[in-house]
Amino acid sequence: MSLPESAPQAIGPAPIAAPATLSIHDGRNGALAALATYTLWGFLPLLFWQVEAAGALMIVAERTVWSLLLLGVILLFRSGYGPVLALFRDRRRALGTLLSAVLLAGNWLLYVWAVETGQVLEVSFGYFINPMVSVAMGMVLLGERQNRLQTVAIVMALVAILIQAIGLGNVPFIALGLALSFGFYGYFRKTAQLGPASGLFVETAMLTPLALGFMIYTFATTGPGIHADPYYLTLLILTGPATAIPLLLFAFAVRRLRLTTMGMFQYLAPSIQFLLAIYVFGEQLNGLRLVSFALIWLSLMVFSYDSFTRRKRSVVAPVA
Repeated sequence: MSLPESAPQAIGPAPIAAPATLSIHDGRNGALAALATYTLWGFLPLLFWQVEAAGALMIVAERTVWSLLLLGVILLFRSGYGPVLALFRDRRRALGTLLSAVLLAGNWLLYVWAVETGQVLEVSFGYFINPMVSVAMGMVLLGERQNRLQTVAIVMALVAILIQAIGLGNVPFIALGLALSFGFYGYFRKTAQLGPASGLFVETAMLTPLALGFMIYTFATTGPGIHADPYYLTLLILTGPATAIPLLLFAFAVRRLRLTTMGMFQYLAPSIQFLLAIYVFGEQLNGLRLVSFALIWLSLMVFSYDSFTRRKRSVVAPVA
């Protein structure tokens, strides 16, 4: 889901601070954009489920190519290609973007494969634990210190992961893989210092040679496959807009909402995925896995409460 930024998302840009003063009009429009963003990301498994016959590799290749084409048109009529060309002239930023592109491709591939193999519950769990993983990465990689409530939330998330592992009978590799790739993606993504559209354009441009090579090889060896069906071909083309449009909506929303407000919206997508897994894909939720979800929800409540109260204290500062 390429994810944003109160916490890093699969296709999120580097953090963009909301303006100090926000009008009611800005807040309303920002909230609508955030609602649309996370709703679209939440229902994204339905699109990949429809084209699962293409295979995870082909879906990711199509998503890469069609995203690149759409973002290329958007950049042409908006900001232009200046920032993109500047990045390629900076070796350090280009290397950081290449690493983020590899992580993005890995995240997309794992996500699509999980949907294909009927493991959307684990996808949902991975995106629920993502904020805690991002906080833990800040502690380990950036030396950030956490207060007592944040530490409690992280410990609860670790216990939830352990319970999830017991409920699954093995380590939840998909959930951890998605959360870690999200976290590291956001970490390397910040080095590029690009906007959401131009950043994803560069990443998909770096991935496109491999994507096109795989598509050409597949066509040459096995034929067009489901591409011969106009319905499935249309759905594969839609993977591009399904990637780019939520990203642009996110960029619109994050400039009009407080980051704490965006943090509340980010739990909408995995909640939708959770419901889809049970009521659409027919996945089973045993007692232990339900306990693990309940515990991670509780940890997110603690974490969100702490973020909200700290934000409120910073706004309502004592007058000397």
